[in-house]
Amino acid sequence: MTITDFPTTASGVRSPIPDLHAPSPGERALAAARFQLAEASRFLGLDDGMHHMLATPRRSLTVSVPVRREDGRLEVVQGHRVQHNLSRGPAKGGIRFHPATDLAEVTALAMWMTWKCALVGIPYGGAKGGVAVDPAALTPRELERVTRRYVNEILPLIGPEKDIPAPDVGTDEQTMAWIMDTYSANAGYSVPGVVTGKPTALGGSLGRAGATSRGVQIAALQALTRSPEGATVAVQGFGKVGALAAQYLADAGCRVVAVSDAGGAVVRSSGLDVAALRAHAAETGSVHGYRDADPLSRDELLELDVDVLVPAALEGVITADNAPRVRARLVVEGANGPTTPEADLILAGNGATVVPDILANAGGVIVSYLEWVQNTQAYSWSAGEVEVKLRDLMENAYRAVAELAAERGLTLRQAAHAIGVGRVAEAHRMRGLYP
Repeated sequence: MTITDFPTTASGVRSPIPDLHAPSPGERALAAARFQLAEASRFLGLDDGMHHMLATPRRSLTVSVPVRREDGRLEVVQGHRVQHNLSRGPAKGGIRFHPATDLAEVTALAMWMTWKCALVGIPYGGAKGGVAVDPAALTPRELERVTRRYVNEILPLIGPEKDIPAPDVGTDEQTMAWIMDTYSANAGYSVPGVVTGKPTALGGSLGRAGATSRGVQIAALQALTRSPEGATVAVQGFGKVGALAAQYLADAGCRVVAVSDAGGAVVRSSGLDVAALRAHAAETGSVHGYRDADPLSRDELLELDVDVLVPAALEGVITADNAPRVRARLVVEGANGPTTPEADLILAGNGATVVPDILANAGGVIVSYLEWVQNTQAYSWSAGEVEVKLRDLMENAYRAVAELAAERGLTLRQAAHAIGVGRVAEAHRMRGLYP
């Protein structure tokens, strides 16, 4: 495979960035994902046909999901499932419930999942699903109805050998239990391997619940150029990923000084008691109002003078507008696509290191793979064994990315995409094109 340098203009600036000011966050995320693929394709010397194939989802399904509300009203929401690429194995990717979810966002997330799986060396292609609904606005029974009806609509696409969903924003192990049960009821027998991120009582893996957060911690500690003792950390998005990432980083000796969620942000320069803050958030629903810290605006958190910034919420939070004010020397992406390509250029120009999402948050899909393997073998590993396997895969992937970046003068994101895209392209070439 021929490798060439990333293209630059005469002034030394990388190739022009496409218009990233699309009307919806999903469309902006998809523009960013396509831009990253285009850069990697040029770096790898891929021809136009291969690039177009990699840019085009294998399958996209949009469905209507009717839900009967408790008061008798019937509402219809939209759901999606996108299988981006299957060259390296069955599709793998989460399902998110969020009111802003649309087909463009799901397509971008599926593409990023393809590169992520290839980068960390697990035999999956990328997929993603979503329903445009606010789970907080639904009762548990309404949420179950939405989940089961959505699964019935996408049933032809999913299966333990075809496409294996997992939790994402707005979904959890209970959602996966409903999906498993719905699929199993249609199959006529129990099929635990159809989803990952299940409760352990249904075949879920030990260590899965905090796997993405553990991966963020591993990536951050690998990228730190100093001892973690006392290293200051700010976490944007104190949810499923961010809260545990903050806890794991604190456990490693870092000083978590600020966190935020949808309800607000808090800061304490001497360091937050992360365990107490998690308890407060679990009780009240937000970090807002935590007494042992000062209030902070969510925008200010991104611009704090800290050693490590962990954006762990949604896409597109670090932009060309605020990137010049980001003072963290290390940005570890716990969320998918939190940094726009424009912001990437600014951060790199200011000397910041960004550990990209397809590497930093890969812990979740790694342990999902381990769960799937356990299900297919009717076997289980201890939490310690899962931890060792997770750490090995994360550290090996980080090492490969860092070595390529150093060797070719690339950012970590450029190197990660070059490796991930290159492995998928190689698999496609080896399989050939079915006539």
